[in-house]
Amino acid sequence: MIGRMMRNSVKNSKKQSTLAKTARTDGSLTLVATPIGNASDISLRALDTLRTADLIFCEDTRQTQKLLMMHGITGKKLVAAHAHNESHAASKILAEVEAGKQVAYASDAGLPLISDPGETIMQVMIDAGASVTSIPGANAALTALQLSGLPPLPFYFAGFLPPKTKARCDALKLLEKIPATLIFYEAPHRLSETLGDMLHVLGDRKAATARELTKMHEEIQRGTLATLFADAEKQERIRGECVILVAPYSPETEQHDDADETDALLLQALKTLSPRDAAFDVAAKTGQQRRALYQRILELKK
Repeated sequence: MIGRMMRNSVKNSKKQSTLAKTARTDGSLTLVATPIGNASDISLRALDTLRTADLIFCEDTRQTQKLLMMHGITGKKLVAAHAHNESHAASKILAEVEAGKQVAYASDAGLPLISDPGETIMQVMIDAGASVTSIPGANAALTALQLSGLPPLPFYFAGFLPPKTKARCDALKLLEKIPATLIFYEAPHRLSETLGDMLHVLGDRKAATARELTKMHEEIQRGTLATLFADAEKQERIRGECVILVAPYSPETEQHDDADETDALLLQALKTLSPRDAAFDVAAKTGQQRRALYQRILELKK
């Protein structure tokens, strides 16, 4: 009896060892959050994953290599997986995972997929039934929301707006009456024109902008869309990726109608442009008739 129990125990032990070995060698993909500015804002778990991964796919190999070197991680194979080759990269990642490899994926900053590449990779993995997990970390949208002074809940994250004025205004109109704090990402060279379009479409709501988050020159500006637009217009060069946050829609607190917003845009344009050019500028931003805007400028000048 005792001998049979011992033999069964040995068999079970071998079986458990085999199962454990199989679990350890099963391939998987880990989405790794990286710092949005300060290189210290990375978790111990993220560093451990990058250190032990068989292969690291990343949005920019140079950027990821710098991060690895800062934390003493060397000898890792890095493979580019960005917006222009994501479908091909997704197939390569799936093949590595199915071969039993531990694969990590990191974008340049913040969370993969969140206004960064990774959606196609994730969908390919899910469709194939492959193992995927995520290591959370720094995120510019939520960091800016904390510092904005605007209502934290509910919020609506819209990511990047279209770069062209008409498409941007059309997108903003769809968001106009959402009763939540709106959060956007924007490139520094488009900050001024985007704030101007927001003022025109959304009205002069409370708002905030954040840039250089977690870095030495972190800057948070709070005010209204009109004041933030005026400040951005004065700056010759804005540095660092920007986050724009706009207060929720509320019928009771609407401060300006369309005419007021148009006048504000015209007056701002007249600070640096001739009446003719100001009419052209605001017409391009709002889609209104240039002649009507020029007539309104003449009335304002009187």
